[in-house]
Amino acid sequence: MNLRKWRKAREKAEAEAQAAANRAAFGRSKAEKKRDAAEAAQRDALLEGSRMDSPDKP
Repeated sequence: MNLRKWRKAREKAEAEAQAAANRAAFGRSKAEKKRDAAEAAQRDALLEGSRMDSPDKP
């Protein structure tokens, strides 16, 4: 196999792998992003509500 063809095939495979990673990270729908944000807000509210004040603070 020609070295140039091998190099181009390798670069194409790397680009495809990067594209797949980007699709997984950024290819979520608006509803999925909103659901994840709501779950994070609920989790933060639960933690904040369970926080105990330290005796040092008035």
